[in-house]
Amino acid sequence: MSETQISLDNPKSLSQCSDDEFQALLLEGVSRTFALTIPQLPEKLYGAVANAYLLCRIVDTIEDEVSLSPEQKKYFCSEFIQIVKTGINSEPFAVELAPLLSAQTIPAEHTLIHVLPRVIQITHKFDPDQIEALATCVETMAEGMPIFQAQDLHGGLETLADMDRYCYYVAGCVGEMLAKLFCHYSPEIAQHKEELLTLSVSFGQGLQMTNILKDIWDDAGRGVCWLPQDIFTETGFDLKKLTPETNDESFRKGLEHLISIAHGHLHNALKYTLLLPSHETGLRNFCLWALGMAVLTLKKIKQNLDFTDSDQVKITRNSVKATILATRLTGRSNTMLTLLFNLTSRELKTPDWTYSTPSSKAKIKL
Repeated sequence: MSETQISLDNPKSLSQCSDDEFQALLLEGVSRTFALTIPQLPEKLYGAVANAYLLCRIVDTIEDEVSLSPEQKKYFCSEFIQIVKTGINSEPFAVELAPLLSAQTIPAEHTLIHVLPRVIQITHKFDPDQIEALATCVETMAEGMPIFQAQDLHGGLETLADMDRYCYYVAGCVGEMLAKLFCHYSPEIAQHKEELLTLSVSFGQGLQMTNILKDIWDDAGRGVCWLPQDIFTETGFDLKKLTPETNDESFRKGLEHLISIAHGHLHNALKYTLLLPSHETGLRNFCLWALGMAVLTLKKIKQNLDFTDSDQVKITRNSVKATILATRLTGRSNTMLTLLFNLTSRELKTPDWTYSTPSSKAKIKL
């Protein structure tokens, strides 16, 4: 009898895979971007980072599931936090959650929930410090995301500070976790631990703000807006009136200001990357590819402020290839990377504009 063909459509077939093959297949199914970047990491980091991404994706799957009530989401998130911490009860959890997932959840995420017990088994093969980093991230994300899911987000978030908090719960805490894993991997990197932890939150926010800006219209179709009203109040636009038919200069001006803020966070992402030793080319590639693709996406948005669909600002495969080539050529040189970043991102800044915080009116120069 021939061996069963390994496929995400047949979760049982994945039992034939090694841990690394198992996680690689799942990553390919749930995120092409991370399936591309995570394999760049050194072998000793690959397993933990791949596992971390899958754990975060499980939290996302619970939070995005339309068939679950807010109470059910809170229950499953709370249970999952304990499972990640202890490694116990993953089987009954998966059995309880899997049948509740709707057809709106992609097939690869259905499979991810079915094989969740093995994902957790892999988690608990890591060092205690690594498990602690993963569990802290999952706990922060799983406790923070429902705060925002429970709000009426049709008219956006109130302030940029609210957007900062949201970005921390969905991306900044992931940045912190990665910084901890990198420091655990390398004593040389650990010398910069405090600075890396601070910059990692900004790195995560830059990537998440890019996603928010790219996905404005996809989110609007679900009655959700993650943009901060205070930025648009300044330009004279009410986000409650936002529709794909919106053709308003004051809205486009607000988008320009958010792109400028995102650029500042991506500049911190560059600083973060430059703190990593130049001989750690895999680690640098992992960071630089994500950074490069975010810069190119923001450029495309800035050039097409009247876009009405995320496909209109999606970067091409050739742009991805160009990012990979450019970082491979310059990745060891801090000077060349700084020059490359400044050249490619210079149009993202809004000249002569500063953000005033509503409370203190303190100016943030971008």
